[in-house]
Amino acid sequence: MLLAGDEWNACFDSMESEAWRLETLPVYTMPQEAEKLSRFLAGEKSPDDYTSGWMDELRQWGNEGKNVGRVHIVTRPLSAYLRFEFEYYYRHHVKAGENIRILDVTDRSNPLEGVQDFWSFDKSKVVLMNYRPDGTQISRELYGGDVKPFLEYQRIAISESVPFLEYIQE
Repeated sequence: MLLAGDEWNACFDSMESEAWRLETLPVYTMPQEAEKLSRFLAGEKSPDDYTSGWMDELRQWGNEGKNVGRVHIVTRPLSAYLRFEFEYYYRHHVKAGENIRILDVTDRSNPLEGVQDFWSFDKSKVVLMNYRPDGTQISRELYGGDVKPFLEYQRIAISESVPFLEYIQE
């Protein structure tokens, strides 16, 4: 089942304790980010007081005792998009309560080679994130099979990664 609009938002609205994401791509082509990305590439930094609807939701979920996290698999040198994402989003999202971790596979094998992007909700629902090679999203698809492999992917990703703020200090 493909998810868009209200069906996609319902995944977050109905979560009871956790939403977690695996990100595997060096670039995500998001039309709504094009202007910010252009400004970043021109040398503009994200303001320290940046805020967004996502950050408001992160704070609300945190106040409700819910956890939101992700692991992004990266290699160095980081793509321009990843440098942008770190500056414009991740550093702010961590402050708002998102548990962001980085799995750098530059000098090691990728323990999750071939695993595609996905979100999991409450360790019981998985949504596959389908992208073209250029990072353009094709669809979101509710996974109908056994979620146990995805829980293992999450365990591996978390155990093999470091917190975002630690990673950017290296």
